[in-house]
Amino acid sequence: MYCVIMAGGKGTRFWPRSRAAVPKQLLNVWGSKTMLQESVERISRLVPPERIIVVVGREHAEKTCQQLPLLLPENVLVEPVGRNTAPCICLAALQIARKNPHAVMAVLAADHFIADAQALCRCLEAAATIAQQHDCLVTIGVAPDRPETGYGYIQYANTIGQHNGIPVFQVRKFHEKPNREQAKAFLEQGNFLWNSGMFVWKASTILEEVRTFLPDIYNKLLPVQAYWGMPNAQKVLEEAYAAIEGISIDYGVMEKSTRVVTLKGDFGWNDVGSWSAVYDISPKDDQGNVIQGTAVTIDAENNLIYSPEKLTAVIGLNDIIVVETADALLVCRKDQAQDVKKVVELLEKQGKKNYL
Repeated sequence: MYCVIMAGGKGTRFWPRSRAAVPKQLLNVWGSKTMLQESVERISRLVPPERIIVVVGREHAEKTCQQLPLLLPENVLVEPVGRNTAPCICLAALQIARKNPHAVMAVLAADHFIADAQALCRCLEAAATIAQQHDCLVTIGVAPDRPETGYGYIQYANTIGQHNGIPVFQVRKFHEKPNREQAKAFLEQGNFLWNSGMFVWKASTILEEVRTFLPDIYNKLLPVQAYWGMPNAQKVLEEAYAAIEGISIDYGVMEKSTRVVTLKGDFGWNDVGSWSAVYDISPKDDQGNVIQGTAVTIDAENNLIYSPEKLTAVIGLNDIIVVETADALLVCRKDQAQDVKKVVELLEKQGKKNYL
């Protein structure tokens, strides 16, 4: 079994800590290790370093190698430009298929929080067995505990089997991020899972489906496989990426394939998509505050305060986020944490690149 960790995101919702040069997956958002290091450490319980592949953008390749010295240099795949998840996954599958086309590969993100790493590994083992035996695309869903509007959803149908006590369901339909009323309806209906963005399949199986549903991506990237390790490999890769359009694996393949099944994962998952998610997963004081750094609070509850360099005092405020860095300060309501990316968009329009 191989593991592919996608680490190419920009992390704009984590501004001002996350910047273009050092996005969130390269930061220690909740502990002493970076999110990428945590991801590799978790999967190392199941997969040895020589079978762990990380896909990154060119500007982050050096820092990625520095953070993951045990990884083989050839296992850090560098995309010339971001093209969303379908080309990223196809590229990794082509490399794995060079060694063993029937090898199973798990695809994970570099910026997820997992409370129970052992439970994740058990789920991935079950998914790998199913993918190997049935040539299917396995997506791992998470049972929702609230009407979340920030996640996509998987609607599942009948149980088609189980492995090690983990049920396997036929996927009926994928749903984009819903509004609140839709999310409530999904929760009440009971046959919906959050789409975690974790997948398991054989390299040969996903390549067959990419060739079927995204033939342009497949045909443009296939020649890259023959040039791996050769002096002109990077040039061939750059030409291929320049000629393809970006698309997600969900929209490009998963929503169209008839070979998709889902497992219900139970391992304390959070996609850590915003500062409010960091608040959710972090330990809190008696007033419900999460404090990283030095802060004092008076008549203030349920806040996230990140202030490692300065003393920050918060008085009479509830449910807010305060993030202080050397050159910027963010203050926002917790329920508007998703809008932090709009700050980055505004700074880009204003040409204030020194804050990006």
